[in-house]
Amino acid sequence: MSALLTLDGITGWRGGRILFEGLSLMLGPGEAALVTGPNGVGKSSLLRIAAGLLRPAAGRVDRAAAALADEHAALDERQRLGEALAFWARLDGKHAAPGLAAMGVAHLAPVPVRMLSTGQRKRAVLARVIASGAPLWLLDEPANGLDAEGQVRLAEAVAAHRGRGGAVLAASHQPLGLDDAQAVPLG
Repeated sequence: MSALLTLDGITGWRGGRILFEGLSLMLGPGEAALVTGPNGVGKSSLLRIAAGLLRPAAGRVDRAAAALADEHAALDERQRLGEALAFWARLDGKHAAPGLAAMGVAHLAPVPVRMLSTGQRKRAVLARVIASGAPLWLLDEPANGLDAEGQVRLAEAVAAHRGRGGAVLAASHQPLGLDDAQAVPLG
């Protein structure tokens, strides 16, 4: 089994303080890990380190291609949702339609991104991750802002992704249906 994510002795440093140190984790195909802990302990920083957006103060990160869903939508506010998602999907050589369908937002494709509600934006961010085709999903509080149907769709998408051999590293205060996930408690 080839690892999709390896964190080896990672130390996270933000705002002049150590958030966590010596953290090691390996995720292979079909595996998941759930990062938990109180606000401010470094959950988001850990995901950003795994994504390559932050450098660890110490340690090593090796990962497959990854898609990050966090509080930043990374969608052009001036575009219609379908166009904004298609932009990202094309970069990955994929199509936006599977992500739109999986998160139940295909009917919103003609709506400008700036007009989406909080929950619709969250679904759009998750649709971007799904459409990416990346083997590693990094999900930072993915259920925030989702209604019950959105949470079910998220759980189904994560299960399908893992079933196809993808891996998931998620940080959440809410249940995500990852009962078999490796626990990564911080703080």
